[in-house]
Amino acid sequence: MHAFTVVFLIALAVTTATRMWLAGRHIRHVLAYRDDVPAEFAASVTLSAHQKAADYTVAKTRLGRWETLVSVALLLVFTLGGGLQFLADAWSGAFRAGGYAHGIALVASVAVISGIVDLPFSVYRVFVVEERFGFNRMTAGLFIADLAKQITLGAALGLPLLFAVLWLMDRMGAYWWLYVWLAWMAFNLVILAIYPTVIAPLFNKFTPLADESLRVRIEALLARCGFRAKGLFVMDGSKRSSHGNAYFTGLGAAKRIVFFDTLMQRLAPQEIEAVLAHELGHFKHRHVIKRIAMVSVVSLVFLAALGYLIRQDWFFQGLGVQTPSTALALLLFFMALPAFTFLFHPLASVYSRRHEYEADAYAARQASAGDLVHALVKLYQDNAATLTPDPVHSAFYDSHPPAALRVARLQAFSRPRPT
Repeated sequence: MHAFTVVFLIALAVTTATRMWLAGRHIRHVLAYRDDVPAEFAASVTLSAHQKAADYTVAKTRLGRWETLVSVALLLVFTLGGGLQFLADAWSGAFRAGGYAHGIALVASVAVISGIVDLPFSVYRVFVVEERFGFNRMTAGLFIADLAKQITLGAALGLPLLFAVLWLMDRMGAYWWLYVWLAWMAFNLVILAIYPTVIAPLFNKFTPLADESLRVRIEALLARCGFRAKGLFVMDGSKRSSHGNAYFTGLGAAKRIVFFDTLMQRLAPQEIEAVLAHELGHFKHRHVIKRIAMVSVVSLVFLAALGYLIRQDWFFQGLGVQTPSTALALLLFFMALPAFTFLFHPLASVYSRRHEYEADAYAARQASAGDLVHALVKLYQDNAATLTPDPVHSAFYDSHPPAALRVARLQAFSRPRPT
């Protein structure tokens, strides 16, 4: 067995075992506290709501375990099982091996196969798990329409990007990875810019905020925070799910503030203001820019690593490929990468949680910490988010702090300071 094959299998085994162990911990922890509402939420969360959140969390986590196992099996079929090599040989009958058309066909076929394997999980998640807990409002027709739009949009945006990447890899010499990185970052910035007005309306309807008193309240908050928005919109999220949220999107003068209609129905005006103040806290602390910068640095490091690996025969042979090409290098690298990076997930969680705490603190200064707490508790209930996640599982997967820690910090802002 090739030495790198052994390294890959060890990394994959460790990552898979860790993910399964974390899922088991999470399920056991949530079930252990299923029948007791945490003391700090006893006055605002009913036992039935708490138990619903526990059962919903367990159902999603169990489904996630099966997804993990199937994804690992598919990865092994593609790599050590010879799947990628088989597809590469098969497409060589129609296109010149190693050419742009051959590379695009190879990547597209892998994407199609992966999508077909993932589809049953998506169907089960929407029409069984979400339906069982009363969240799903998606019809079969809408599900199919969304899927068709996603495939069309993915092809329209992804195929030209893939061609550009393959061309740069072929023409830019030893430092092709730097040019690919520049193209990738430019592509992401373009997507951020066009998403609010071009992409999002393909899936949802956005109407200007009609509640005049709420508009006045929000515009006063925006003025206090020094935030300029292109508009305030309500999104028809209720046609797919009863989950609620709010966000701002876009770049520069094109920034929009968007509220789910389900959020508008559930929260009081002052609570909506507090939730928005939290989102504006991300803007004020430049969290979006910081995250883009972090992603850009990480992606540059990864592409530089690929620039080295693409010249190493052991990289291809160790992952089951005998005829190297640029497209195969891309596929192998990004397929194998999660096996080597998963254990670093807590670092990203720590970074993200720090931003959430900073945004909460900002909201407490610009609106009301108490109103934000009330809004969060309602959102936890409406979204059936567990109040008792396993701490280790949460450290790996959750970008937001656990409910108890987050609420405790916000309540500290509400208490009068000692004189």
